[in-house]
Amino acid sequence: MGKIIAVANQKGGVGKTTTAINLAASLAALEYRTLLVDADPQANATSGLGFDPASITSSIYECMVEDLNPEDIILQSPNIEFLDLIPSHIDLVGAEVEMINLDNREEKMREALKPLREKYDFIIIDCSPSLGLITVNSLTAADSVVIPVQCEYFALEGLGKLLNTIKIIQSRLNTELAIEGILLTMYDVRLRLSNQVVEEVKTHFQQMVFDTIIPRNVKLSESPSFGLPAILHDAESKGALSYLNLAREIAEKNSVALEK
Repeated sequence: MGKIIAVANQKGGVGKTTTAINLAASLAALEYRTLLVDADPQANATSGLGFDPASITSSIYECMVEDLNPEDIILQSPNIEFLDLIPSHIDLVGAEVEMINLDNREEKMREALKPLREKYDFIIIDCSPSLGLITVNSLTAADSVVIPVQCEYFALEGLGKLLNTIKIIQSRLNTELAIEGILLTMYDVRLRLSNQVVEEVKTHFQQMVFDTIIPRNVKLSESPSFGLPAILHDAESKGALSYLNLAREIAEKNSVALEK
């Protein structure tokens, strides 16, 4: 059974989609069968893997609202053998309104992804930057959540709200939901502030913080414009190597470090 990991933070600009794309690509590069689910109406994870959101006719939206079979809309990455995508498009914005009157509306994504668990080692969900119904669906479907936190002044702002939402979901919708880890992103070794944030987060959250820290890196910022994950844009860049380390850390933590 594959593990479903949501990448979530309602605060924008923390490297959430960058993390979802590059973690999924790195797991696939390590030859784990990986599915990336784009659950953000902005569809940045979709375009970041080289697909044009404007040409997408069916997405995770139809799977949740119209019970479309997700296997019918899976796209294979043209560049990475073990990586697949369930895309998003702008219609996902309307899903929250359309789902209001549905039974078990918080569990629509869980139902959609359930039959896919046996086909993948990892399913990575890129959540939208909000705590709305789509994100609640993502967290209800997930086994665990990766929380990207940028190494900047307002790093811990809003983190308490997200952790509180996770607690509510744990108590009411998904008792098995765990925190996979807090991921420090946009780290600049030259800045005293970055180092202070790292110390503060590690002091507060201790074992919950990943050993891997993602640096601020030009290649990470550039790669989406080429429709490529960083590992294909520049495999030797610090950003690409950091996400590869994160993928190894998660694989080892979940005892699925197959002999490769």
